Amino acid sequence: MSSEGAQDKVEGKAKEFGGKAEYVVGNVTGDDEMKAKGKAHQTEGKVQGVLGKVKDAAKDAADTVKDKFDEVTGKTPEEHAADR
Repeated sequence: MSSEGAQDKVEGKAKEFGGKAEYVVGNVTGDDEMKAKGKAHQTEGKVQGVLGKVKDAAKDAADTVKDKFDEVTGKTPEEHAADR
Protein backbone atom coordinates (compact mmCIF):
# COMPACT_ATOMS: atom_id res chain seq x y z
CA MET A 1 0.00 0.00 0.00
CA SER A 2 1.40 3.37 -0.91
CA SER A 3 1.78 5.84 1.90
CA GLU A 4 0.07 8.48 -0.21
CA GLY A 5 -2.93 6.22 -0.79
CA ALA A 6 -3.10 5.30 2.88
CA GLN A 7 -2.88 8.97 3.88
CA ASP A 8 -5.76 9.87 1.57
CA LYS A 9 -7.86 7.04 2.99
CA VAL A 10 -7.22 8.11 6.60
CA GLU A 11 -7.81 11.80 5.89
CA GLY A 12 -10.94 10.90 3.93
CA LYS A 13 -12.35 8.93 6.86
CA ALA A 14 -11.62 11.84 9.19
CA LYS A 15 -13.45 14.28 6.90
CA GLU A 16 -16.30 11.84 6.53
CA PHE A 17 -16.62 11.44 10.31
CA GLY A 18 -16.38 15.21 10.87
CA GLY A 19 -19.04 15.80 8.23
CA LYS A 20 -21.32 13.25 9.85
CA ALA A 21 -20.94 14.99 13.22
CA GLU A 22 -21.59 18.36 11.59
CA TYR A 23 -24.72 16.99 9.91
CA VAL A 24 -26.05 15.54 13.18
CA VAL A 25 -25.50 18.83 15.03
CA GLY A 26 -27.22 20.70 12.20
CA ASN A 27 -30.10 18.24 12.30
CA VAL A 28 -30.52 18.54 16.08
CA THR A 29 -30.34 22.33 16.05
CA GLY A 30 -32.44 22.74 12.90
CA ASP A 31 -29.57 24.46 11.09
CA ASP A 32 -30.07 23.52 7.43
CA GLU A 33 -26.84 25.24 6.35
CA MET A 34 -24.82 23.19 8.83
CA LYS A 35 -26.56 20.02 7.65
CA ALA A 36 -25.68 20.84 4.05
CA LYS A 37 -22.05 21.55 4.94
CA GLY A 38 -21.93 18.29 6.88
CA LYS A 39 -23.21 16.34 3.88
CA ALA A 40 -20.68 18.11 1.66
CA HIS A 41 -17.81 17.22 4.02
CA GLN A 42 -19.00 13.61 4.15
CA THR A 43 -18.97 13.45 0.36
CA GLU A 44 -15.55 15.09 0.20
CA GLY A 45 -14.23 12.50 2.63
CA LYS A 46 -15.69 9.62 0.63
CA VAL A 47 -14.15 10.95 -2.58
CA GLN A 48 -10.75 11.34 -0.91
CA GLY A 49 -11.01 7.77 0.37
CA VAL A 50 -11.74 6.48 -3.13
CA LEU A 51 -8.78 8.48 -4.44
CA GLY A 52 -6.58 6.70 -1.90
CA LYS A 53 -7.84 3.33 -3.10
CA VAL A 54 -7.16 4.31 -6.73
CA LYS A 55 -3.62 5.38 -5.87
CA ASP A 56 -3.01 2.05 -4.14
CA ALA A 57 -4.44 0.11 -7.09
CA ALA A 58 -2.28 2.07 -9.57
CA LYS A 59 0.85 1.39 -7.53
CA ASP A 60 -0.04 -2.30 -7.28
CA ALA A 61 -0.57 -2.47 -11.05
CA ALA A 62 2.75 -0.74 -11.73
CA ASP A 63 4.52 -3.14 -9.37
CA THR A 64 2.92 -6.11 -11.14
CA VAL A 65 4.04 -4.85 -14.56
CA LYS A 66 7.57 -4.29 -13.26
CA ASP A 67 7.67 -7.77 -11.73
CA LYS A 68 6.46 -9.36 -14.98
CA PHE A 69 9.01 -7.36 -16.96
CA ASP A 70 11.77 -8.58 -14.65
CA GLU A 71 10.48 -12.16 -14.97
CA VAL A 72 10.27 -12.12 -18.77
CA THR A 73 13.54 -10.30 -19.50
CA GLY A 74 15.58 -11.43 -16.53
CA LYS A 75 16.48 -7.80 -15.99
CA THR A 76 15.02 -4.87 -14.15
CA PRO A 77 13.79 -1.95 -16.27
CA GLU A 78 16.81 0.01 -15.01
CA GLU A 79 19.23 -2.71 -16.20
CA HIS A 80 17.43 -2.88 -19.55
CA ALA A 81 17.71 0.90 -19.98
CA ALA A 82 21.43 0.77 -19.15
CA ASP A 83 21.94 -1.71 -22.03
CA ARG A 84 20.70 0.77 -24.59
